[in-house]
Amino acid sequence: MLAKRHPAMVDSIAGAITVKSLDLYYVVASDAQIPLKGEHGFGLYFHDCRFLGGYRMALAGLAPIVLASTAQKGYAALFELTNPDLHFEREETIPKDELGIRWERILDARQRCVREVLTIQNFGYQTHGFPLSMQFRAGFEDIFDVRGLVRQDLGRPQRPAWREGRLYFVYHGADRLRRTATIAFSPQPDATHETTAEFRIDCPAGETRTIAVTIELNECSEEAEANHLNQQPTLALGNLAGNLQAGSEEWLEQHTKFDSDSLLLNGIVERSLRDLAMLRSDLGSREYFAAGVPWFVALFGRDSLIVALEMLAFQPEIAAQTLRLLASYQGHRTDRWREEQPGKILHELRVGELAGAGNVPHARFYGTVDATPLFLLLLGRYAAWTGDIGLFRELREPVERALGWIARAGDDHGEGYLKYRSTSESGLVNQGWKDSPDAIVRTDGGIARPPIALVEVQGYVFAAKHAIADLYERVGERERARQLRGEAERLRTRFNRDFWCEDQGIFALALEARRRPLGVVSSNPGQALWTGIADKDKGRRSVRRLMRDDMFSGWGVRTLSAAERRYNPVGYHLGTVWPHDNALLAAGCRRYGEDDAALRIFTAIAEAAMHFRHHRLPEAMAGFPRKDFQVPVHYPVACHPQAWVAGAVPFLVTTCLGLEPDAFAGRLRIARPRLPDFVNRITLHGLRVGKASADLEFRRTADGAEVNIQQTRGQLSVEVGG
Repeated sequence: MLAKRHPAMVDSIAGAITVKSLDLYYVVASDAQIPLKGEHGFGLYFHDCRFLGGYRMALAGLAPIVLASTAQKGYAALFELTNPDLHFEREETIPKDELGIRWERILDARQRCVREVLTIQNFGYQTHGFPLSMQFRAGFEDIFDVRGLVRQDLGRPQRPAWREGRLYFVYHGADRLRRTATIAFSPQPDATHETTAEFRIDCPAGETRTIAVTIELNECSEEAEANHLNQQPTLALGNLAGNLQAGSEEWLEQHTKFDSDSLLLNGIVERSLRDLAMLRSDLGSREYFAAGVPWFVALFGRDSLIVALEMLAFQPEIAAQTLRLLASYQGHRTDRWREEQPGKILHELRVGELAGAGNVPHARFYGTVDATPLFLLLLGRYAAWTGDIGLFRELREPVERALGWIARAGDDHGEGYLKYRSTSESGLVNQGWKDSPDAIVRTDGGIARPPIALVEVQGYVFAAKHAIADLYERVGERERARQLRGEAERLRTRFNRDFWCEDQGIFALALEARRRPLGVVSSNPGQALWTGIADKDKGRRSVRRLMRDDMFSGWGVRTLSAAERRYNPVGYHLGTVWPHDNALLAAGCRRYGEDDAALRIFTAIAEAAMHFRHHRLPEAMAGFPRKDFQVPVHYPVACHPQAWVAGAVPFLVTTCLGLEPDAFAGRLRIARPRLPDFVNRITLHGLRVGKASADLEFRRTADGAEVNIQQTRGQLSVEVGG
């Protein structure tokens, strides 16, 4: 049983340099290398397969020294390296730092290739000659194998071969696909053996020498003709870089423009938007945000829905594409192995060898309890921002099937809660966003017994039914709208009775078998507050409990209280701090009038971002207290970039500015706008509500923020409330 989504059982990749273009991505160490041995997650990946799992460049047998590295643009990486002391048999030496090595890498996903250029400059006063070698390893490992979740050798690799100065790796997969990695060089190597290319570099003082490398990946059916290297190495990457840059900027131009007087916040928002540009992937003609690099470059129902929801104020179009895409994969039958059920929304779609060969169910896997209500909730929130009722009409059948699944799922005793119990031996024990096997625990440290009704999932259902009821009413089906609202309100009544833990002053993490509440203090109730399901007094008391020191680490709210038996500051869901969780939790604070708590979370998350490369927040941070280390502690194998984390700060902006759209009425309400302490001014340009837009400026005041409506375009009224 896979039984977990824990990212990996491999060494830390906290300092990795990551580049991605559509479904092609590269994860390397800061010195541009991929270790040839060991359990690690570095490599060159495509379609859930690590084609290249080792890549070592050496100068006279020694690794270069890294000076600087960056992948800020997302699709390209740049490394500045130098030489260690190099000693040769004839008593010649090349002193340390006398050679400059500039290593450029650009991904070209449309051509399924990586283009690299190494430029070696001699900064010394005499000619230097030395050997440079490049060694490769191509294992064609499935992503589940790399993560340590499945250990199966299914396919058949061919022996690597050199032909005409090119290195060929070929793998015949159990899914009847042939995968190839072909590496070409310019100039061609002076010598080759096994999987190593050797060059003799002779570089006069002050001059440069260049090596270009192209790595092309291919996969096709075994019956198809072999299509060996089409790409020729090139010494100039400028045109390709320019085209990729133009495409990235064009996508960013579609967004609401953000500016503030805080360099920190500007940097975080820009990083967020560029990371989301990087995480775009497509299936057919529809775009979605892949969940995260390197482990989750795939369509994930929950993740893709949440990040689309987070980004509605900045870029609503991808929400519509995500909804259509997930509707096309909606469950139609009962399949226990895939956990598919009629009406259920997909959890995960994988295209690697193990999925294609049927060894794991993830070619179409439905092991999630929350994607279905989130699908409905996103549809309702998307309509509020865009005024697009046509998408609801188009998706009426999937909507009804989803509502039908929610009515049936896990509710054996008619309690009215959405529950889960895994039916697949290859599935997930836990099926909410905290889906590691030890995530849902009792106060005594024991593991919860299914069926399990998670606190936040009931909130998702509540908010989804209200959101969809509004759409039914808008198309004239008032009785269906009344029915859904009635179901939601009855759920609210039961929820506040059954989930409330008076002794803790917060809602339970979940109800386990026999409707027993799990009275541990966790972050999950914060997401329930975001949906509005809690009674007002219980909501406010929950916020106060969440902000105590055992929950609030100084960098955000922990997933589990430090006072709980199972607390672990580096447990995946047992004490870490997740930025996306905190963004939704902050929205819950705002909903219940606890604005100071929301701003405290916003500030903590932003200050944490200062300590990560390029202000890129990771998937999760360790839960150690801020007072102990003064810097956030890396979670060793966190995804970065990760989609719903990239959407977290844009969503915090939307939340704290109090943006409440009603596109059908041509109205934007701004409720109790607030700015965090480190910001005095925020400007939004081109904020779209329906077919209209507005330019807005927010300025800090003693008791909140004043709003300057600079310009509106189209039919839009902007109303500012207290």
